[in-house]
Amino acid sequence: MKKMFAIATLMSTAIFAESWTGTIVDTNCKTKDLAGHTKQCVMGCAKSGLGIVLSDGKFVKFDEEGNTKALAALKASTKDKDLKAKVTGKLDGEVLKVASVEMM
Repeated sequence: MKKMFAIATLMSTAIFAESWTGTIVDTNCKTKDLAGHTKQCVMGCAKSGLGIVLSDGKFVKFDEEGNTKALAALKASTKDKDLKAKVTGKLDGEVLKVASVEMM
């Protein structure tokens, strides 16, 4: 029974998940020059929270789990600037409940 519930939960998350492409940034620097914004700055300011700036300039804040996933993706990435990513998840009000982060 627990296994069926877990499978159903995963399937419902996959069905309702959306994806966004943009630049990962900390909330302190969301209005600064994104192309020149460094991984070192994002990692150093991560306590302020992370999010993604979309192509239209809108900033969408990550949930706590999303912050953790974004930090892991950044650490694994060889990029130092222009931190573009594809993020999947579900928007809950103004906060993105992140399912995955893939650096581009």
